[in-house]
Amino acid sequence: MAPQALKPKPVTTLRCSSIKASIWKNDGEKGPFYNVTVARSYKGRDGIWKNAESFGAADLDALLVVAKQAKVWINEHSVR
Repeated sequence: MAPQALKPKPVTTLRCSSIKASIWKNDGEKGPFYNVTVARSYKGRDGIWKNAESFGAADLDALLVVAKQAKVWINEHSVR
């Protein structure tokens, strides 16, 4: 059996309530840069935690919080 390729991991994940923002580091021609993915965690009927990429009105405040936290994190870790 061939070894599995290592799955990339985010450099950090920020959370507020059920919303999480994962920050990913990428290497570009001009140096490293960051991208953010956002998801809502929920427990499915099977009891397993899952992620969704859609948000209801009740999620929007938490979405704003993690978006602002992600912006601050990226600004603090970016080369200037």
